[in-house]
This record gives sequence, C-alpha cells and structure tokens, in this order.
Amino acid sequence: MSTTGSKRPAQVSAARRRTVIDALRRGAVPESGLDLLATGLDRFEAALDAELDAVASGGSVFKAVRGEYGSGKTFFTRWLGERAKRRNFAVAEIQISENETPLHKLETVYRRLTERLTTSSFPPSALRPVVDAWFYALEEDALASGATEEELPGEVEKLLVARLAEVSRHAPSFATALRGYRAALANGDEATAAAVLAWLGGQPHVAASARRAAGVRGDLDHFGALGFLQGLLTVLRDSGHTGLFVVLDEVETLQRVRSDARDKALNALRQLIDEVHSGRFPGLYLVITGTPAFYDGQQGVQRLAPLAQRLATDFTTDPRFDNPRAVQIRLLGFTEESLVGLGVTIRDLYADAATSPERVRTVVDDAYVADLARAVGGALGGKVGVAPRLFLKKLVGDVLDRVDQFDDFDPRQHYKLTVASSELTDVERNLSATVTGGSVSADDIDLEL
Repeated sequence: MSTTGSKRPAQVSAARRRTVIDALRRGAVPESGLDLLATGLDRFEAALDAELDAVASGGSVFKAVRGEYGSGKTFFTRWLGERAKRRNFAVAEIQISENETPLHKLETVYRRLTERLTTSSFPPSALRPVVDAWFYALEEDALASGATEEELPGEVEKLLVARLAEVSRHAPSFATALRGYRAALANGDEATAAAVLAWLGGQPHVAASARRAAGVRGDLDHFGALGFLQGLLTVLRDSGHTGLFVVLDEVETLQRVRSDARDKALNALRQLIDEVHSGRFPGLYLVITGTPAFYDGQQGVQRLAPLAQRLATDFTTDPRFDNPRAVQIRLLGFTEESLVGLGVTIRDLYADAATSPERVRTVVDDAYVADLARAVGGALGGKVGVAPRLFLKKLVGDVLDRVDQFDDFDPRQHYKLTVASSELTDVERNLSATVTGGSVSADDIDLEL
C-alpha cells in the first residue's frame, strides 16, 4: 500500500485526530478516521465505490483481499468500511479464530456479526436500535396508509408478515422472535424483550421462559444462520440502511485447525460465496482477508477445488495492472519510501495539534522520520512490509510525544530505538530473533505443509 502524496483534509477535528493518534500510540489500527492516513488507495476507489453503489441498489458483492502480514489488510477493510458507512451501510468486522469464531459454525459467525454490528449513529451492538427503528418505520408506513391508532397493531403485523415473507420461507422463527420482542415491549416486560432480542442475535442459553413467551424453541443452528442473516438484511433495509458491510478477517487461521474442521470451514466459505452470487442476500457486501499462502497453498483454498475456482484471479501481470473489479485483490505492502511517506503524514497530523507545531516539524524532520523507519525495518530483519505498526507506535509514543512535552528533548541525542520482545507480535518477534541472534524454538516457526 503506497502512502506517498498525502491528500489529508486541510481541516481535521480534534476528536478525529485524537482517535487516530491514540490508536497508533497503542500500536493498533484506528477504528475511524482512516481517510486521514489512506493515500495511495485511489487505484481501488472507483471500482469499490461502484460495487458499494450496486449493493446499495439491491445487489450483493463478495470480495477477497490478499496480503502478507503488515500489508495493511485490516487498515484497508476499515477504510472501505468507513466509505460504506458514509453511504449509510451498517458495518461488522469479525475476527475468524478456531476457538472464538470458527468459520464452519455459521451460527457463531452470525452471533459475532450482531455483537459487532455498528452504524454511523450507534456503536456495537447496534442490533436493538436497528430493530426498534424497523418497527418505527412499520408504524409510520401503516399510519401513512390511513391506519387509525386502534388499527395500528394489526396493520403493523400485516406489514411484518409481508416484509419478511421471503425470510420466513427459510427461517420462520426470525419473524416469530420479532413478534415476541414487540409483544414483550408492549407489556412492559423489558427483561423478556432483551432476552428475545439476544436470541434473535444468535446468543445461546437464552432463558426458556423468554423463548416460550416469544414462541421460539432451541438455539440458532448452522443452517438457520443464513436465514437470520437474510432477515437482518431486510430489517436493515426497511429501517433506512442501504446495506450491510461485513468483514471476515484473518481467514488464513483455517490453515492451523484440524483437517476435518478446516474442510468444513472451506465448504462453508464456498457456500457463502454461492449464496451471495445467487442473489439471496440483497444489500450484502462480504469481504474476507487472508495471506497469499491461504489462497495459494494446499492447506488453504486449494484444498477445495470448487472454492479455488471461485476465487481464481490472475496475479502474474505487473501489479500496476491488477484488476480492482476482480473477486480477489492484492495489497502489496509498504516499501521504505511509502513507510517514510506515512510517517511524515502522521508527523504533520500530530504537529497540527502540538503545543509548538514548528518545533515538532523541525526536530522530527523528514530526514529523522526516514532514519527511524530504516532503524525499525532493520530491527525486523529488513522486512519493511512488517514494520508499519511498530514504526508508527515508536514514532508517536517514543518520539513525537516527548518532543511535544519536553522543550529540550532531541531524539537524535536522547533517544535510541529499543524493541522489547513483549511489544512484538509473533511474526515481528520471529524476525527480530533472526537479527539479534536470539533463539527461536520450534513452536515459533511457521511451516507450509
């Protein structure tokens, strides 16, 4: 991901700046404000915006993002998620993992989706505000059609049945649970209403009394999850949202699970792709992220031929000619030049709110930013593509903060880059060990089988 030639807005609010700087200080990808950092992504913008517009018009899109560690996959998907939010999409980012969110259990994926659901107005979980807005919209539609206050409950019920007719063919309990939620609210039973909504969000172990009151049974299963996703899309659309943007992040973790679970997960992914392309989920933009080894290796996508066929994309040409409309797109990661460009962008963003902006820009000049980038890259075995997280963490927390707070602090005199093992990720730690001569155990080595 190139980051040269910043197009950062001239005016940035204090809140947006603080959100970005605080996240970088922690070594994390900011949850918002990514447009302040995202330069060099313009080659994707036209194609991705066209896809978002198509989804907003009732279409559906599946996209696979590939890139090595540090290439900016999480940054990219959050940046795209922000663009979706500006179009009034709801957004959910889900981390795939063997223990917490196994991909072969779609009921768990759906539960994480509702837990992480966010909109431009509400943070996670936005499920209840969305459902409440849906019922409000039904009431407004009923009143607009001439219903009186006495007729309103019955007319809302008719609209509910009509809007969820297609969903009820696959998951009739979705509409039943919504009726139960509305009835509990009408009776002033907040505890039951909350429990029924939790069940609607795929939560297990909901009290039997609440399920009986709503007229539903058991817990959501793998097959019912797709029907519930279809229902959620309907509710989102009718409550004023143009679509749902969902990210399944770190799908490459499938390579490390048991072979039977891996095969089930790959088949579940194939099923999701087919359902998206069949038109079952109008208003859904689904993205997965993974490493090249996941897409090309025998322990990943290539293990299931039908899935490999669906994701097949030509990357043999010059990267300049990569097709951003293809089902799979690649992120090339940072070069030393683009890493320095990003550092300068962050330096300027920080300086705009500093006590002495000119001092920050003078002491932490472009040459120093370049020296620090080279030093961090060197500490990680020269792997510049892995360096952005640690580089930005050091730049903000160790250098810029000190320059801003201490008038006599000069990083060239008073700061020497130190990298503690405890602040590194596993990948960074392995690379650091090869530089420092540290011992690496067999458990620290990733093997491609």
